[in-house]
Amino acid sequence: MSDLPFWPAFAAAAAEPRFLIALGIAALAGLVRGFTGFGSALIYMPLMSAVYSPQVAAPTLLLFDTLCSLPFALKVWSQATRREIGPVAVGGAVFVPLGVAALLYVDVLILRWFIAALVLVALAVLVSGWRYHGKPTAAASFGVGAMAGFGAGSVQIAAPPLLVFWLGGQNSAATVRANIMVYFILEGTLSIIAYLFTGLFDGQVLTLAILLGVPFAAAMTAGAWWFHGTSDLLYRRLAYVIIAFSGLASLPLFDALR
Repeated sequence: MSDLPFWPAFAAAAAEPRFLIALGIAALAGLVRGFTGFGSALIYMPLMSAVYSPQVAAPTLLLFDTLCSLPFALKVWSQATRREIGPVAVGGAVFVPLGVAALLYVDVLILRWFIAALVLVALAVLVSGWRYHGKPTAAASFGVGAMAGFGAGSVQIAAPPLLVFWLGGQNSAATVRANIMVYFILEGTLSIIAYLFTGLFDGQVLTLAILLGVPFAAAMTAGAWWFHGTSDLLYRRLAYVIIAFSGLASLPLFDALR
């Protein structure tokens, strides 16, 4: 096995003490992603950015989250309201490149503060119960897509504006979950193209994406199985608790304790 060309890179990555922490982060993110249809970035990005860096966290998550999510998105395709997804996806497509530029050129520490703040603010909005109750016009949909696209391109966090927008309507948790999973595949494809063009998929990223993708996929499958029969209230509360922990634990203030 040691003769395989990729084995030295795998062995070197796995030998790092922080790799075990990364495995746990990937598994936790996958579990929540399968259960709720969102939340992987809100957990993975702040924690993985603290362990490695945002420039490693974002492209690794993008690769295995998009690939692992595709079968689940296809499965819930019929439950999604595609007429609502279209205008949002257009807004996302326009603003993903701007987000990628931020990931490339903004200082790492600033990005980490931005990620933690974005996660905690998004959580506060979701917990408060504030929702967009207006008519889902083309302009509003494009604006939500723009915010989601920038968040996805920069730090792979696109779900908060989508949740605020779609949870305010009459859609059930299952429909909102389906909408977000289908949107993520569309946005993920665009982000992969942008990351390829800018060279973010280096050797370390590809190695970690393969190694961490396995526990992520297994946990995501378990989370999707767990979702069936779960009440909307438990669905939300469980996700909120895990997201709060991730956002607080990742604050750069606590770097000296790690």
